[in-house]
Amino acid sequence: MSVKGFTASLDTLVRARYPFVYLVSWEEKRVDTILAELARRHGKQLVEWSAIRGLRRTGGARAATAVESVTKPVETIVAIGKLADPSLVVLKDFHPYLDDPHVVRALRELNHDITNSYSTVILVSPVLKIPVELEKDVTVLDVPLPDFNDLLELLRGIAGVLKEQGRATINLDRTDVERLVRAAIGLTLSEAENAFARAIVTDDRLDADDIQLVLEEKRQVIRKSGLLEYFATDQDLGGVGGMVYLKQWLDRRAAAFGDKARQFGLPEPKGLLLLGVQGCGKSMTAKAIASQWKLPLLRLDMGRIFGSLMGSSEDNVRRAIRTAEGVAPVVLWIDEIEKGLSGARSSGETDGGTGARVFGALLTWMQEKTAPVFIVATANNIADLPPELLRKGRFDEIFFIDLPSRAERAEIFAIHLRRRAREPTTFDLPKLADLARGFSGAEIEQAIVEGLYQAFDESTELAQSHIERALTETRPLSTTMEEKIADLRAWAATRARAASPPTADD
Repeated sequence: MSVKGFTASLDTLVRARYPFVYLVSWEEKRVDTILAELARRHGKQLVEWSAIRGLRRTGGARAATAVESVTKPVETIVAIGKLADPSLVVLKDFHPYLDDPHVVRALRELNHDITNSYSTVILVSPVLKIPVELEKDVTVLDVPLPDFNDLLELLRGIAGVLKEQGRATINLDRTDVERLVRAAIGLTLSEAENAFARAIVTDDRLDADDIQLVLEEKRQVIRKSGLLEYFATDQDLGGVGGMVYLKQWLDRRAAAFGDKARQFGLPEPKGLLLLGVQGCGKSMTAKAIASQWKLPLLRLDMGRIFGSLMGSSEDNVRRAIRTAEGVAPVVLWIDEIEKGLSGARSSGETDGGTGARVFGALLTWMQEKTAPVFIVATANNIADLPPELLRKGRFDEIFFIDLPSRAERAEIFAIHLRRRAREPTTFDLPKLADLARGFSGAEIEQAIVEGLYQAFDESTELAQSHIERALTETRPLSTTMEEKIADLRAWAATRARAASPPTADD
Protein backbone atom coordinates (compact mmCIF):
# COMPACT_ATOMS: atom_id res chain seq x y z
CA MET A 1 0.00 0.00 0.00
CA SER A 2 1.28 3.48 -0.86
CA VAL A 3 1.53 6.26 1.71
CA LYS A 4 -1.37 8.02 0.02
CA GLY A 5 -3.45 4.84 0.04
CA PHE A 6 -2.69 4.25 3.72
CA THR A 7 -3.73 7.79 4.67
CA ALA A 8 -6.97 7.43 2.71
CA SER A 9 -7.74 4.06 4.35
CA LEU A 10 -7.13 5.43 7.84
CA ASP A 11 -9.30 8.46 7.09
CA THR A 12 -12.11 6.16 5.94
CA LEU A 13 -11.92 4.05 9.11
CA VAL A 14 -12.09 7.14 11.32
CA ARG A 15 -15.04 8.56 9.40
CA ALA A 16 -16.78 5.18 9.57
CA ARG A 17 -16.32 5.28 13.39
CA TYR A 18 -14.34 2.07 13.68
CA PRO A 19 -13.64 1.60 17.42
CA PHE A 20 -10.10 0.13 17.28
CA VAL A 21 -7.39 0.54 14.62
CA TYR A 22 -3.99 -1.13 15.01
CA LEU A 23 -1.12 0.60 13.17
CA VAL A 24 2.02 -1.51 12.74
CA SER A 25 5.05 0.75 12.50
CA TRP A 26 8.43 1.59 14.00
CA GLU A 27 8.01 5.27 13.07
CA GLU A 28 6.17 6.86 15.97
CA LYS A 29 7.21 10.38 15.05
CA ARG A 30 5.97 10.02 11.48
CA VAL A 31 2.72 8.41 12.65
CA ASP A 32 2.24 11.26 15.14
CA THR A 33 2.39 13.76 12.27
CA ILE A 34 -0.17 11.82 10.23
CA LEU A 35 -2.56 11.47 13.19
CA ALA A 36 -2.24 15.13 14.17
CA GLU A 37 -3.30 16.18 10.68
CA LEU A 38 -6.15 13.63 10.71
CA ALA A 39 -7.44 14.92 14.07
CA ARG A 40 -7.25 18.51 12.87
CA ARG A 41 -9.11 17.69 9.65
CA HIS A 42 -11.93 15.90 11.49
CA GLY A 43 -12.19 18.37 14.38
CA LYS A 44 -11.20 15.78 16.98
CA GLN A 45 -9.00 15.94 20.07
CA LEU A 46 -5.71 14.04 19.84
CA VAL A 47 -5.07 12.11 23.05
CA GLU A 48 -1.93 10.05 23.59
CA TRP A 49 -1.00 7.39 26.16
CA SER A 50 2.36 5.82 27.02
CA ALA A 51 3.43 3.80 30.03
CA ILE A 52 5.79 6.65 31.04
CA ARG A 53 3.76 9.82 30.38
CA GLY A 54 0.27 8.51 31.00
CA LEU A 55 -2.82 9.86 29.23
CA ARG A 56 -2.49 13.39 27.89
CA ARG A 57 -3.81 15.61 25.16
CA THR A 58 -1.20 16.51 22.57
CA GLY A 59 -3.23 18.50 20.06
CA GLY A 60 -6.38 18.57 18.04
CA ALA A 61 -9.13 20.85 16.94
CA ARG A 62 -9.23 23.21 19.91
CA ALA A 63 -7.65 23.92 23.29
CA ALA A 64 -7.79 20.85 25.52
CA THR A 65 -8.60 20.44 29.19
CA ALA A 66 -6.43 18.32 31.46
CA VAL A 67 -6.77 14.54 31.21
CA GLU A 68 -6.64 12.26 34.22
CA SER A 69 -3.02 11.23 34.84
CA VAL A 70 -3.09 7.43 34.62
CA THR A 71 -0.41 5.01 33.53
CA LYS A 72 -1.94 1.65 34.42
CA PRO A 73 -3.57 0.03 31.36
CA VAL A 74 -6.98 -0.84 32.85
CA GLU A 75 -7.36 2.60 34.48
CA THR A 76 -6.37 4.18 31.18
CA ILE A 77 -9.06 2.30 29.27
CA VAL A 78 -11.68 3.37 31.82
CA ALA A 79 -10.53 6.99 31.48
CA ILE A 80 -10.81 6.78 27.69
CA GLY A 81 -14.43 5.70 28.06
CA LYS A 82 -15.15 8.90 30.02
CA LEU A 83 -13.77 11.32 27.38
CA ALA A 84 -16.50 13.78 26.47
CA ASP A 85 -15.02 15.17 23.26
CA PRO A 86 -14.70 13.22 19.99
CA SER A 87 -11.09 12.06 20.04
CA LEU A 88 -8.38 10.06 18.39
CA VAL A 89 -6.80 8.16 21.28
CA VAL A 90 -3.32 6.82 20.54
CA LEU A 91 -1.99 3.95 22.68
CA LYS A 92 1.76 3.58 22.16
CA ASP A 93 3.46 0.20 22.62
CA PHE A 94 0.35 -1.24 24.22
CA HIS A 95 0.99 -4.76 22.92
CA PRO A 96 2.71 -6.16 26.07
CA TYR A 97 -0.47 -5.53 28.07
CA LEU A 98 -2.70 -7.48 25.69
CA ASP A 99 -1.71 -10.71 27.45
CA ASP A 100 -3.56 -9.53 30.57
CA PRO A 101 -7.18 -10.83 30.60
CA HIS A 102 -8.27 -7.77 32.62
CA VAL A 103 -6.96 -5.45 29.89
CA VAL A 104 -8.69 -7.50 27.19
CA ARG A 105 -11.96 -7.40 29.12
CA ALA A 106 -11.64 -3.65 29.64
CA LEU A 107 -11.09 -3.11 25.90
CA ARG A 108 -14.15 -5.21 25.06
CA GLU A 109 -16.25 -3.09 27.38
CA LEU A 110 -14.72 0.08 25.95
CA ASN A 111 -15.77 -1.14 22.51
CA HIS A 112 -19.39 -1.01 23.66
CA ASP A 113 -18.93 2.41 25.30
CA ILE A 114 -17.48 4.19 22.23
CA THR A 115 -19.55 2.47 19.53
CA ASN A 116 -21.98 5.37 19.48
CA SER A 117 -19.36 8.07 20.03
CA TYR A 118 -17.08 9.80 17.54
CA SER A 119 -13.85 8.52 19.07
CA THR A 120 -11.39 5.97 17.72
CA VAL A 121 -8.70 4.15 19.70
CA ILE A 122 -5.49 3.72 17.68
CA LEU A 123 -2.82 1.29 18.85
CA VAL A 124 0.66 2.04 17.48
CA SER A 125 3.36 -0.59 17.79
CA PRO A 126 6.07 -2.29 15.72
CA VAL A 127 4.71 -5.65 16.94
CA LEU A 128 1.30 -6.99 15.96
CA LYS A 129 -0.43 -8.80 18.80
CA ILE A 130 -4.20 -9.22 18.86
CA PRO A 131 -5.92 -11.43 21.45
CA VAL A 132 -8.45 -13.80 19.93
CA GLU A 133 -11.23 -12.04 21.90
CA LEU A 134 -10.54 -8.79 20.01
CA GLU A 135 -9.94 -10.17 16.52
CA LYS A 136 -13.40 -9.12 15.29
CA ASP A 137 -13.15 -5.63 16.76
CA VAL A 138 -9.66 -4.52 15.66
CA THR A 139 -8.71 -3.41 12.14
CA VAL A 140 -5.03 -3.68 11.24
CA LEU A 141 -3.14 -1.33 8.92
CA ASP A 142 0.54 -1.57 8.11
CA VAL A 143 2.08 1.89 7.93
CA PRO A 144 4.05 1.94 4.67
CA LEU A 145 7.65 3.04 4.65
CA PRO A 146 8.46 6.45 3.18
CA ASP A 147 8.10 6.55 -0.59
CA PHE A 148 10.34 8.19 -3.17
CA ASN A 149 8.82 11.65 -2.69
CA ASP A 150 9.14 11.49 1.12
CA LEU A 151 12.83 10.58 0.87
CA LEU A 152 13.44 13.15 -1.85
CA GLU A 153 11.97 15.87 0.37
CA LEU A 154 14.19 14.69 3.25
CA LEU A 155 17.32 14.79 1.06
CA ARG A 156 16.47 18.25 -0.27
CA GLY A 157 15.97 19.50 3.27
CA ILE A 158 19.36 18.16 4.40
CA ALA A 159 21.08 19.54 1.30
CA GLY A 160 19.45 22.94 1.83
CA VAL A 161 20.69 23.19 5.41
CA LEU A 162 24.21 22.14 4.39
CA LYS A 163 24.35 24.71 1.60
CA GLU A 164 23.07 27.45 3.89
CA GLN A 165 25.63 26.64 6.60
CA GLY A 166 28.46 25.84 4.17
CA ARG A 167 29.35 22.73 6.17
CA ALA A 168 29.69 20.31 3.26
CA THR A 169 29.98 20.17 -0.50
CA ILE A 170 26.96 18.95 -2.50
CA ASN A 171 27.88 17.46 -5.85
CA LEU A 172 24.79 15.72 -7.20
CA ASP A 173 23.13 16.02 -10.59
CA ARG A 174 19.51 14.99 -11.18
CA THR A 175 20.45 11.39 -11.99
CA ASP A 176 22.63 11.12 -8.88
CA VAL A 177 19.82 12.44 -6.69
CA GLU A 178 17.39 9.86 -8.09
CA ARG A 179 19.88 7.01 -7.56
CA LEU A 180 20.65 8.14 -4.01
CA VAL A 181 16.97 8.38 -3.09
CA ARG A 182 16.18 4.99 -4.65
CA ALA A 183 19.07 3.48 -2.68
CA ALA A 184 17.33 4.70 0.50
CA ILE A 185 13.94 3.20 -0.33
CA GLY A 186 13.15 0.62 2.32
CA LEU A 187 14.50 2.73 5.19
CA THR A 188 12.46 4.64 7.73
CA LEU A 189 12.82 8.42 7.69
CA SER A 190 15.16 8.32 10.69
CA GLU A 191 17.24 5.53 9.13
CA ALA A 192 17.46 7.45 5.86
CA GLU A 193 18.44 10.63 7.73
CA ASN A 194 21.16 8.70 9.56
CA ALA A 195 22.40 7.18 6.29
CA PHE A 196 22.60 10.57 4.56
CA ALA A 197 24.33 12.07 7.63
CA ARG A 198 26.85 9.23 7.70
CA ALA A 199 27.58 9.76 4.01
CA ILE A 200 28.19 13.47 4.62
CA VAL A 201 30.43 13.24 7.68
CA THR A 202 32.62 10.58 6.05
CA ASP A 203 34.26 13.11 3.71
CA ASP A 204 32.32 16.38 4.21
CA ARG A 205 30.58 15.98 0.88
CA LEU A 206 27.52 14.37 -0.63
CA ASP A 207 27.98 12.86 -4.09
CA ALA A 208 27.33 9.76 -6.18
CA ASP A 209 29.98 7.78 -4.31
CA ASP A 210 27.77 7.87 -1.23
CA ILE A 211 25.19 5.55 -2.81
CA GLN A 212 27.12 2.52 -1.53
CA LEU A 213 27.07 3.90 2.01
CA VAL A 214 23.30 4.25 1.86
CA LEU A 215 23.00 0.68 0.53
CA GLU A 216 25.12 -0.50 3.46
CA GLU A 217 22.56 1.05 5.82
CA LYS A 218 19.89 -0.96 4.02
CA ARG A 219 21.91 -4.14 4.54
CA GLN A 220 22.00 -3.35 8.26
CA VAL A 221 18.20 -3.12 8.31
CA ILE A 222 17.95 -6.54 6.69
CA ARG A 223 20.45 -8.06 9.11
CA LYS A 224 18.61 -6.65 12.12
CA SER A 225 15.34 -8.23 10.99
CA GLY A 226 16.88 -11.64 11.73
CA LEU A 227 14.57 -13.25 9.16
CA LEU A 228 16.24 -12.34 5.90
CA GLU A 229 19.84 -12.71 4.83
CA TYR A 230 21.46 -10.31 2.38
CA PHE A 231 23.63 -11.92 -0.29
CA ALA A 232 26.23 -9.93 -2.20
CA THR A 233 26.90 -11.80 -5.46
CA ASP A 234 28.74 -10.91 -8.63
CA GLN A 235 28.15 -14.18 -10.49
CA ASP A 236 25.87 -13.76 -13.50
CA LEU A 237 24.06 -16.39 -15.54
CA GLY A 238 27.17 -16.88 -17.67
CA GLY A 239 28.66 -18.65 -14.66
CA VAL A 240 25.86 -21.20 -14.65
CA GLY A 241 26.33 -24.14 -17.02
CA GLY A 242 23.53 -25.27 -19.36
CA MET A 243 19.85 -24.39 -18.73
CA VAL A 244 19.40 -22.74 -22.14
CA TYR A 245 15.61 -22.51 -21.93
CA LEU A 246 15.68 -21.07 -18.41
CA LYS A 247 18.30 -18.47 -19.37
CA GLN A 248 16.27 -17.41 -22.42
CA TRP A 249 13.18 -17.02 -20.23
CA LEU A 250 15.12 -14.88 -17.76
CA ASP A 251 16.77 -12.76 -20.47
CA ARG A 252 13.35 -11.75 -21.80
CA ARG A 253 12.42 -10.43 -18.36
CA ALA A 254 15.67 -8.67 -17.47
CA ALA A 255 14.24 -5.19 -18.06
CA ALA A 256 10.70 -5.96 -16.90
CA PHE A 257 10.98 -3.97 -13.63
CA GLY A 258 11.39 -0.59 -15.32
CA ASP A 259 8.86 2.12 -16.12
CA LYS A 260 9.18 1.38 -19.84
CA ALA A 261 7.79 -2.12 -19.29
CA ARG A 262 4.84 -0.70 -17.28
CA GLN A 263 4.06 1.76 -20.08
CA PHE A 264 4.14 -1.12 -22.56
CA GLY A 265 1.51 -2.90 -20.48
CA LEU A 266 3.72 -5.61 -18.99
CA PRO A 267 3.14 -6.77 -15.42
CA GLU A 268 6.14 -7.18 -13.17
CA PRO A 269 7.41 -10.78 -13.07
CA LYS A 270 6.23 -12.67 -9.97
CA GLY A 271 8.80 -15.41 -9.70
CA LEU A 272 9.99 -18.94 -10.40
CA LEU A 273 9.80 -22.31 -8.75
CA LEU A 274 12.92 -24.35 -9.53
CA LEU A 275 12.57 -28.09 -9.02
CA GLY A 276 15.30 -30.61 -9.62
CA VAL A 277 18.02 -32.95 -8.57
CA GLN A 278 20.22 -31.83 -5.69
CA GLY A 279 23.43 -30.11 -6.77
CA CYS A 280 22.21 -29.16 -10.24
CA GLY A 281 22.45 -25.39 -9.78
CA LYS A 282 19.12 -24.21 -8.38
CA SER A 283 20.67 -22.08 -5.62
CA MET A 284 23.42 -20.85 -7.94
CA THR A 285 20.75 -19.77 -10.42
CA ALA A 286 18.92 -17.74 -7.77
CA LYS A 287 22.13 -15.86 -6.99
CA ALA A 288 22.93 -15.36 -10.67
CA ILE A 289 19.48 -13.91 -11.45
CA ALA A 290 19.96 -11.13 -8.89
CA SER A 291 23.43 -10.35 -10.20
CA GLN A 292 22.34 -10.43 -13.84
CA TRP A 293 19.37 -8.14 -13.18
CA LYS A 294 21.44 -5.91 -10.84
CA LEU A 295 18.96 -6.36 -7.97
CA PRO A 296 19.59 -7.07 -4.28
CA LEU A 297 19.30 -10.75 -3.29
CA LEU A 298 17.58 -11.67 -0.02
CA ARG A 299 17.34 -15.21 1.31
CA LEU A 300 14.33 -16.17 3.43
CA ASP A 301 15.08 -18.89 5.96
CA MET A 302 11.79 -20.70 6.59
CA GLY A 303 13.26 -22.21 9.76
CA ARG A 304 13.55 -18.75 11.31
CA ILE A 305 9.94 -17.96 10.48
CA PHE A 306 8.61 -20.58 12.86
CA GLY A 307 9.27 -18.94 16.21
CA SER A 308 8.88 -20.68 19.53
CA LEU A 309 6.16 -18.33 20.83
CA MET A 310 2.53 -18.68 19.83
CA GLY A 311 1.70 -16.06 17.23
CA SER A 312 5.31 -15.13 16.58
CA SER A 313 5.49 -17.21 13.38
CA GLU A 314 2.64 -15.26 11.78
CA ASP A 315 4.26 -12.00 12.85
CA ASN A 316 7.62 -13.18 11.50
CA VAL A 317 6.25 -13.84 8.02
CA ARG A 318 4.57 -10.42 8.01
CA ARG A 319 7.84 -8.76 9.03
CA ALA A 320 9.81 -10.66 6.40
CA ILE A 321 7.34 -9.66 3.69
CA ARG A 322 7.38 -6.01 4.79
CA THR A 323 11.18 -5.94 4.80
CA ALA A 324 11.38 -7.49 1.31
CA GLU A 325 8.77 -5.09 -0.07
CA GLY A 326 10.55 -2.19 1.62
CA VAL A 327 13.77 -2.76 -0.34
CA ALA A 328 12.04 -3.71 -3.63
CA PRO A 329 12.77 -4.20 -6.46
CA VAL A 330 14.51 -7.27 -5.10
CA VAL A 331 15.00 -10.99 -5.70
CA LEU A 332 13.71 -13.04 -2.75
CA TRP A 333 15.26 -16.51 -2.61
CA ILE A 334 13.34 -19.15 -0.62
CA ASP A 335 15.69 -22.12 -0.48
CA GLU A 336 14.25 -25.63 -0.07
CA ILE A 337 10.76 -24.25 0.39
CA GLU A 338 9.30 -27.71 0.93
CA LYS A 339 11.08 -28.00 4.31
CA GLY A 340 9.22 -25.01 5.67
CA LEU A 341 5.79 -25.80 4.23
CA SER A 342 5.66 -29.60 4.23
CA GLY A 343 3.72 -29.75 7.50
CA ALA A 344 1.04 -27.22 6.56
CA ARG A 345 -1.62 -29.85 5.84
CA SER A 346 -1.28 -31.52 9.25
CA SER A 347 -0.50 -28.41 11.31
CA GLY A 348 -3.88 -28.46 13.03
CA GLU A 349 -2.80 -31.66 14.79
CA THR A 350 0.90 -30.91 15.27
CA ASP A 351 1.30 -27.18 15.97
CA GLY A 352 -2.12 -25.74 16.68
CA GLY A 353 -2.53 -24.55 13.08
CA THR A 354 0.52 -22.27 13.06
CA GLY A 355 2.02 -23.90 9.96
CA ALA A 356 -1.26 -23.61 8.06
CA ARG A 357 -1.63 -19.93 8.96
CA VAL A 358 1.94 -19.12 7.93
CA PHE A 359 1.47 -21.07 4.71
CA GLY A 360 -1.81 -19.27 4.00
CA ALA A 361 -0.29 -15.84 4.63
CA LEU A 362 2.63 -16.61 2.33
CA LEU A 363 0.39 -17.96 -0.45
CA THR A 364 -1.96 -14.98 -0.28
CA TRP A 365 0.95 -12.56 -0.52
CA MET A 366 2.49 -14.45 -3.45
CA GLN A 367 -0.83 -14.31 -5.30
CA GLU A 368 -1.75 -10.71 -4.52
CA LYS A 369 1.58 -8.87 -4.11
CA THR A 370 2.04 -5.68 -6.11
CA ALA A 371 5.55 -4.75 -4.94
CA PRO A 372 8.34 -5.75 -7.38
CA VAL A 373 9.59 -8.74 -5.38
CA PHE A 374 10.73 -11.54 -7.69
CA ILE A 375 10.55 -14.86 -5.83
CA VAL A 376 12.95 -17.68 -6.65
CA ALA A 377 11.86 -20.75 -4.69
CA THR A 378 13.86 -23.96 -4.89
CA ALA A 379 12.76 -27.49 -4.00
CA ASN A 380 14.32 -30.94 -4.11
CA ASN A 381 11.44 -33.11 -2.93
CA ILE A 382 8.20 -32.45 -4.82
CA ALA A 383 6.32 -34.99 -2.70
CA ASP A 384 6.47 -32.58 0.24
CA LEU A 385 5.14 -29.58 -1.69
CA PRO A 386 1.53 -28.59 -0.88
CA PRO A 387 -0.51 -28.67 -4.12
CA GLU A 388 -1.75 -25.11 -3.49
CA LEU A 389 1.79 -23.83 -4.01
CA LEU A 390 1.87 -25.15 -7.57
CA ARG A 391 -1.29 -23.39 -8.68
CA LYS A 392 -0.95 -20.91 -11.55
CA GLY A 393 -0.61 -17.37 -10.30
CA ARG A 394 1.78 -18.14 -7.46
CA PHE A 395 4.71 -18.29 -9.89
CA ASP A 396 5.15 -17.20 -13.49
CA GLU A 397 6.70 -20.57 -14.33
CA ILE A 398 7.85 -23.86 -12.82
CA PHE A 399 11.15 -25.13 -14.23
CA PHE A 400 12.64 -28.60 -13.81
CA ILE A 401 16.45 -28.73 -13.68
CA ASP A 402 17.69 -32.20 -14.58
CA LEU A 403 21.19 -33.67 -14.43
CA PRO A 404 23.38 -31.93 -17.02
CA SER A 405 23.74 -33.39 -20.52
CA ARG A 406 27.13 -34.29 -22.03
CA ALA A 407 27.53 -30.84 -23.61
CA GLU A 408 26.43 -29.13 -20.39
CA ARG A 409 28.89 -31.18 -18.36
CA ALA A 410 31.73 -30.06 -20.62
CA GLU A 411 30.58 -26.44 -20.17
CA ILE A 412 30.47 -26.87 -16.37
CA PHE A 413 34.01 -28.29 -16.36
CA ALA A 414 35.18 -25.23 -18.32
CA ILE A 415 33.44 -22.80 -15.96
CA HIS A 416 34.96 -24.29 -12.81
CA LEU A 417 38.43 -24.62 -14.34
CA ARG A 418 38.40 -20.92 -15.32
CA ARG A 419 37.16 -20.02 -11.85
CA ARG A 420 40.32 -21.66 -10.48
CA ALA A 421 42.63 -19.91 -12.97
CA ARG A 422 43.09 -22.95 -15.24
CA GLU A 423 42.79 -22.83 -19.02
CA PRO A 424 40.02 -25.25 -20.11
CA THR A 425 41.56 -25.82 -23.57
CA THR A 426 44.49 -27.67 -21.95
CA PHE A 427 42.07 -30.39 -20.78
CA ASP A 428 40.14 -33.03 -22.73
CA LEU A 429 36.71 -31.75 -21.79
CA PRO A 430 34.70 -34.25 -23.92
CA LYS A 431 36.45 -37.17 -22.19
CA LEU A 432 35.82 -35.64 -18.76
CA ALA A 433 32.17 -35.12 -19.69
CA ASP A 434 31.87 -38.80 -20.64
CA LEU A 435 33.46 -39.93 -17.38
CA ALA A 436 31.09 -37.63 -15.45
CA ARG A 437 27.93 -39.18 -16.87
CA GLY A 438 25.21 -38.93 -14.18
CA PHE A 439 27.13 -36.28 -12.20
CA SER A 440 25.48 -33.09 -11.01
CA GLY A 441 27.14 -29.70 -11.40
CA ALA A 442 28.11 -29.70 -7.71
CA GLU A 443 29.70 -33.15 -8.08
CA ILE A 444 31.68 -31.99 -11.12
CA GLU A 445 32.96 -29.00 -9.15
CA GLN A 446 33.94 -31.25 -6.27
CA ALA A 447 35.84 -33.56 -8.65
CA ILE A 448 37.94 -30.58 -9.78
CA VAL A 449 38.55 -29.60 -6.14
CA GLU A 450 39.62 -33.17 -5.34
CA GLY A 451 41.94 -33.12 -8.35
CA LEU A 452 43.51 -29.91 -7.07
CA TYR A 453 44.13 -31.53 -3.68
CA GLN A 454 45.86 -34.45 -5.39
CA ALA A 455 48.03 -32.15 -7.52
CA PHE A 456 48.92 -29.96 -4.54
CA ASP A 457 49.89 -33.04 -2.52
CA GLU A 458 52.16 -34.16 -5.38
CA SER A 459 53.64 -30.64 -5.75
CA THR A 460 52.63 -30.54 -9.40
CA GLU A 461 50.17 -28.66 -11.63
CA LEU A 462 46.60 -29.87 -12.05
CA ALA A 463 46.42 -32.37 -14.91
CA GLN A 464 43.75 -34.37 -16.75
CA SER A 465 44.70 -37.49 -14.81
CA HIS A 466 43.97 -35.88 -11.45
CA ILE A 467 40.39 -35.02 -12.43
CA GLU A 468 39.83 -38.42 -14.10
CA ARG A 469 40.97 -40.21 -10.95
CA ALA A 470 38.62 -38.09 -8.81
CA LEU A 471 35.70 -38.89 -11.12
CA THR A 472 36.31 -42.64 -11.07
CA GLU A 473 36.51 -42.64 -7.27
CA THR A 474 33.17 -40.83 -6.87
CA ARG A 475 29.76 -42.52 -6.76
CA PRO A 476 27.29 -39.83 -7.91
CA LEU A 477 23.95 -39.13 -6.29
CA SER A 478 22.18 -40.32 -9.46
CA THR A 479 23.37 -43.84 -8.64
CA THR A 480 22.51 -43.89 -4.94
CA MET A 481 19.11 -42.20 -5.48
CA GLU A 482 18.23 -43.59 -8.89
CA GLU A 483 14.61 -44.43 -8.04
CA LYS A 484 13.86 -41.02 -6.52
CA ILE A 485 15.34 -39.20 -9.50
CA ALA A 486 13.26 -41.35 -11.87
CA ASP A 487 10.10 -40.44 -9.92
CA LEU A 488 11.05 -36.76 -10.00
CA ARG A 489 11.54 -36.84 -13.77
CA ALA A 490 8.21 -38.62 -14.28
CA TRP A 491 6.39 -36.00 -12.17
CA ALA A 492 8.06 -33.06 -13.95
CA ALA A 493 7.39 -34.44 -17.44
CA THR A 494 3.78 -33.20 -17.38
CA ARG A 495 3.88 -30.52 -14.66
CA ALA A 496 7.01 -28.42 -15.23
CA ARG A 497 8.98 -26.80 -18.00
CA ALA A 498 12.42 -28.17 -18.84
CA ALA A 499 15.33 -25.82 -18.11
CA SER A 500 17.43 -27.47 -20.85
CA PRO A 501 16.69 -28.94 -24.29
CA PRO A 502 16.13 -32.71 -24.40
CA THR A 503 19.18 -34.74 -25.42
CA ALA A 504 19.73 -38.32 -26.52
CA ASP A 505 23.29 -38.69 -25.26
CA ASP A 506 22.34 -39.51 -21.65
